[in-house]
Amino acid sequence: MPQAEIGIIGGSGLYSMPGLTKVKEVRLRTPFGPPSDAYVCGTLEGRKVAFLARHGRGHRLLPSELNFRANIHGFKQLGVERIVSISAVGSLKEEHKPLEFLIPDQFFDRTRHRVDTFFGDGLVAHIAFADPVCAELAGVVEAACNRVGVVGKHGGTYVCMEGPQFSTKAESNVYRGLGMDVIGMTNLQEAKLAREAELCYVTVAMVTDYDCWHPHHDSVTVDQVVAVLLKNAENACKVVRETVGAIPRERGCGCGSAVAHAILSDPKKIPPATKKKLNLIVGKYLQKIKAN
Repeated sequence: MPQAEIGIIGGSGLYSMPGLTKVKEVRLRTPFGPPSDAYVCGTLEGRKVAFLARHGRGHRLLPSELNFRANIHGFKQLGVERIVSISAVGSLKEEHKPLEFLIPDQFFDRTRHRVDTFFGDGLVAHIAFADPVCAELAGVVEAACNRVGVVGKHGGTYVCMEGPQFSTKAESNVYRGLGMDVIGMTNLQEAKLAREAELCYVTVAMVTDYDCWHPHHDSVTVDQVVAVLLKNAENACKVVRETVGAIPRERGCGCGSAVAHAILSDPKKIPPATKKKLNLIVGKYLQKIKAN
């Protein structure tokens, strides 16, 4: 019996989920090590959800220190099929203002030190990732924003940078020249791993600042960001509650079969230890190949 059907990842400023009932903390072991924190499982709007503080409660983990594989695999272990990820971002366009939300449909990778696949160690698989966000889930979030009176624009590109330092002006202006919309430090790896785990994934990007390109906002400080985060977190909780209540019971997208045609390795050549480690993700497909 699944302990949760919907996963919520709380980013900077969102370390808990108000409104949860029948709350139970679950600490998991995964084949990829420990997740960022305990999963806080409970009921929200009549649905079973699991909340995870991305950086740990108390904000203890740098973006590059996050165990993305453990975090996503933990959701899979709990029975989650969809993930709504909340993330603080900087705006790269005048039109995306602080306190507004963006629901990106694309990502651009500028990270250098991240492990962002479950595969390897004798098992080669290549998932399709042209459209990295679940369109069905993104549509639900957009409608939820409209209903609670929060500006939530659907579409645009999220640049994922390494951090933990904020951008230089040169970097910020290059991203702007390329037409990027917002910049953050965490969500691309989550999106990749969620797709490999066959989970629907959407980002709710909370705009906190104008990065450093804006002539009237030529530097980003933690104090400025935190002040906006507190206001954003309140709106994010409203959007998440509305989203959870509106998510269809059955998935109508293709996220749940992302690995069906992705495995290239001969099952006979895959090491037993790798099969065991990845059983939750590829076990059903390896059994089907074996049966044929």
